Amino acid sequence: MLDAKYVRTNPEEVAEKLKKRNFNLDVELVKKLEAERREIQVKTESLQQERNARAKSIGKAKAAGEDIAPLLAAVDQLKADHAAAELELNDIQAKLDEILFSIPNIPDAEVPEGKSEDDNVEIRRWGEPKTFDFEPKDHLDLGTSLSQMDMECAAKLTGSRFAVMKGDIARLHRALIQFMINTHIEEHGYQEAYVPFMVNRDSLFGTGQLPKFEEDLFKLTDEREFYMIPTAEVPLTNMVRDEIVDEASLPLKFVCHSPCFRSEAGAYGRDTRGMIRQHQFEKVEMVKIVKPEDSEQELESLVANAETILQKLELPYRTVILCGGDIGFSAARTYDIEVWLPSQQKYREISSCSNVRDFQARRMKARYRNKETGKPEFLHTLNGSGLAAGRALIAVMENYQTETGAIEIPKVLQPYMGGKTIIEA
Repeated sequence: MLDAKYVRTNPEEVAEKLKKRNFNLDVELVKKLEAERREIQVKTESLQQERNARAKSIGKAKAAGEDIAPLLAAVDQLKADHAAAELELNDIQAKLDEILFSIPNIPDAEVPEGKSEDDNVEIRRWGEPKTFDFEPKDHLDLGTSLSQMDMECAAKLTGSRFAVMKGDIARLHRALIQFMINTHIEEHGYQEAYVPFMVNRDSLFGTGQLPKFEEDLFKLTDEREFYMIPTAEVPLTNMVRDEIVDEASLPLKFVCHSPCFRSEAGAYGRDTRGMIRQHQFEKVEMVKIVKPEDSEQELESLVANAETILQKLELPYRTVILCGGDIGFSAARTYDIEVWLPSQQKYREISSCSNVRDFQARRMKARYRNKETGKPEFLHTLNGSGLAAGRALIAVMENYQTETGAIEIPKVLQPYMGGKTIIEA
């Protein structure tokens, strides 16, 4: 979240900066609630001071043999008035907090103007889309013809937007995950982590999914209020919640493979064919926890780490910076990496890399102690897919298909496939 004091005292400035997101902050409501908060806070403090003064006078009056009954009654009344004022102050503060928790991060100056993904700006491209001398199939047709991808079985087991994979395609999916993790550990210096796939409300509040995006989550229906993780970013980032991290340990760099669970609320009718958009999918996630002055550089290296995976797989891609209307709630700046899919003749997102700055750290109370000042300061957090395994599988299947419907295996994955070079019926 944003600095509460900054929002309360500079609502017009905040509103102006959020226009790039097409977000409308109710400035007048913020100003009204802030004026009420200040007034009742002064009243609360005044009542407490008067109560303390009256309480002291009781002892003096008692020692002088005076009747203290009126003083006791006055103190009791002040106590009741103070309690009522505190309740009123808490109610106003709760309304301000509700507004604060709903405000997205302020986008960086470099974030382009725009309303949707159509306004995202391309930064660079790598590789040339392959030209086929036959009509390329999509991943579902390829997987079905090999009898190794079965959406009907998944629908029987669970419902729509799930997949069953078998044989070499299932192995290829696992190989991609192992390859990604190994690359990020051995070449990019990340520490592997294993985290719970269920988290509590505090964790989802910390990274910004709650309270605003509850409908996008899968929630367990017992009294514990656990949620299935939408991404490993949530547990990884929350590992520093309510902590003061040793500055010498920074930056913290984690990589984690996990399933991700998303209800896809509001996405019905989009990408319903195959594995493009599912309720359950696998992802290799990268998370960085860094000092504020390092987050710009760390974002660029995060993007480069994700791009390296696609380069090693020899898959054409492009990198775009998201416009204000497309950037995520918690992010200050986001780069999307989009891989080429021959069946669609277009680039599709396979990684999203964001600098969140101190937005999540404020919600999590995640800090480090600055060795120069000796004071705790908020950390900066970053996250990115390195990569989404299901979409990587789709890209490999489609870009490496042959006219016979077989799938050649990229060289970097062959050691993970027992030396196999092709998947065929």
